[in-house]
Amino acid sequence: MRWFDSHCHVYDERMPGGPTEALAAARQAGVGTMIAVGCDRATSLAALSIAATDADVHATVGLHPHEARHGVDTIRDLFAAPDGAAAVIAVGECGLDYYYDHSPRDAQREAFGEQIAIAHQLGLPLVIHTRDAWADTLAVLDIAGVPERTIFHCFTGGPDEARACLDRGAYLSFSGIVTFPSAAGVHAAAALCPLDRTLVETDSPYLAPVPHRGKRNQPAWVPFVGARLAEIHGVDVARIRDATTAAAEQVFGLAGLRGR
Repeated sequence: MRWFDSHCHVYDERMPGGPTEALAAARQAGVGTMIAVGCDRATSLAALSIAATDADVHATVGLHPHEARHGVDTIRDLFAAPDGAAAVIAVGECGLDYYYDHSPRDAQREAFGEQIAIAHQLGLPLVIHTRDAWADTLAVLDIAGVPERTIFHCFTGGPDEARACLDRGAYLSFSGIVTFPSAAGVHAAAALCPLDRTLVETDSPYLAPVPHRGKRNQPAWVPFVGARLAEIHGVDVARIRDATTAAAEQVFGLAGLRGR
């Protein structure tokens, strides 16, 4: 079994060596599957484009809370992929970000709710971004109804937030932040998250893990995230690799496709 990067932006030209070299490096590092995540119309189209030409990459379509002011109608048509295009595998990333407030909070909540509705309508997983907005994120989810397959990407909460997400049936995806020595709350959340609800991601080109912190991130470095989780859980790295890959295949609806 190979690693599964559950959240990256591998279409981004800021990736070390560009997308082509980043994909090659990922395969060399034992990464077998990558989810290319859209944040607006342009990046969603980029994700769909790279997924259409690379069998190891799957695409999401979403409107990031930073872009919520533009409205979900800017991406709505992309969920109906034209003939020959890659299928959309999930909705998102979407959610709330009260740290930067690049979009008004009411617009963020409206866009988040609309994308939850799309996930319900299409039976797709939901990929959530939340920062400094836990109470409202959970409130919007509870009102709209938590999709059966929901992922909290780049999980940055502590044990209380982890339990709240897990109680709602969600999966937690851990990024390079879990390798940071100062991230005690994230370490505690990872320790209590069952492995069958744990995913690993890079969020590349952002959030490079230790020992590459400060550099442009890439999918090839997702094993460093897995290695830190292995330390936290007291298991060998292969168990983390196998468990997180199986969990990702399950939540993204890819179980049984490996090896085709």
